[in-house]
Amino acid sequence: MAKVAFIGAGSFGFTRGLVSDLVTFDLLKDAEICLMDIDEERLKMAHQSCQKIIDIGNYPATITTTLDRRAALDGADGVITTILAGDVDVWQHDILIPKKYGVDINVGDTRGPAGVFRMLRTMPEMLSICKDISELCPNAIYLNYTNPMAMLCHGMQRIYPDLAISGLCHSVQGTSKMMAKWAGVKYEDVDYFCAGINHLAFFLDFKSQGVDLYPKIREAMKTQEVYNEEHVRNEMFLALDYYVTESSGHNSEYNWWFRKREDLIEKYCKDATGWNPGKHAFILDIYRKRKDTWENNFQEWLDKMDNNEEFRKEVMERGHEYAASIINAWLGGEQFVFNGNVQNDGIITNITQDSCVEVPVLCSRNQLQTIKVGDLPSSIAPIVGFTAQLESMAVDGALSGNPKLVYQSIAYDPLTASVLSLAEIKAMVKDMFAQNRDYLPQFKSFEF
Repeated sequence: MAKVAFIGAGSFGFTRGLVSDLVTFDLLKDAEICLMDIDEERLKMAHQSCQKIIDIGNYPATITTTLDRRAALDGADGVITTILAGDVDVWQHDILIPKKYGVDINVGDTRGPAGVFRMLRTMPEMLSICKDISELCPNAIYLNYTNPMAMLCHGMQRIYPDLAISGLCHSVQGTSKMMAKWAGVKYEDVDYFCAGINHLAFFLDFKSQGVDLYPKIREAMKTQEVYNEEHVRNEMFLALDYYVTESSGHNSEYNWWFRKREDLIEKYCKDATGWNPGKHAFILDIYRKRKDTWENNFQEWLDKMDNNEEFRKEVMERGHEYAASIINAWLGGEQFVFNGNVQNDGIITNITQDSCVEVPVLCSRNQLQTIKVGDLPSSIAPIVGFTAQLESMAVDGALSGNPKLVYQSIAYDPLTASVLSLAEIKAMVKDMFAQNRDYLPQFKSFEF
């Protein structure tokens, strides 16, 4: 019987969806699914929702819970992390402090000043999880959903190279489905090849039955309806010729082009009709509301599972997340190809090799095999390679406790540098260190 441990199981949206996926596989239908969280109330809620899925599906799986991480990891075959280091009252300052200096951030969980400080707070906990895995379940497949994806995976893979670690993001699946719709083809007929770094990966090929679909997508963008869905990403595609994976709001803060002036924010980041056009503090607003509503939302979910057959059927069907298919393959089930975050060891050849890249990976029994990409096209290699170098610099600062490396990585951040001088960036970073000093035990000094 397999054991799958969820660390941060109180992130119940992820947890219940992934549990529902896991038990659809024969190798996992009788698994022990161990839920761990530090919040007892949210852990109870996660247990109740996952047990509901098991009961409705009449699966022989068992759901266990614990507040003890080591107990959850002991003997696990698969580990999934969905943690958040610090409540919204802590990480809101990642967005609020830069705004005081004129850096307008939409989400701030990936890179730039907000993403870097989220990484600095989270890295010690992630390395501690790796230490426990190396002692308690060294042969497990470890799948991380926690952001900032690339920087956290980079640090973990560097310190624990013998563990099977990959980071997962659903932007590849979501974007490819959107593109298929625009091209007017069935999603199951699409073949694609996607590579880069997390949230800045690009579809190098996007075809159906051997036919390039990019001309159809380019034609679709001539309609206002399609163009308006993703202002930022569509502009990037029209300029760079390859479509990027993560939503417009996210991508607007990864480059120089869309957020450095209010008129540009107004033009590109407010009127789009997609999920996240790019307004200031988009995700902060969501989390503030969720803090007060999550218990009601959970009860509504339970009521719909009991009384709405269509909703229940949708929940019980296998979703588009990769984790369950990967764990199934790792345990000897059907091989599975996914886009994962792994060390760049000759995979992408024209960006820094000291980085974490998001590329196709083949999972089979006890093996992760990356698929070589080669050179990225010249139109996208600069932004991918430059960003990967900045992430590596920030990770170096986190692992060494060197605050100047952190400052230097943020000094080069495209959005920050397009708005602030070096002196202003230094002052901003010092303010962010001062706000976070109690959460950064790896730093002996904050002077630089």
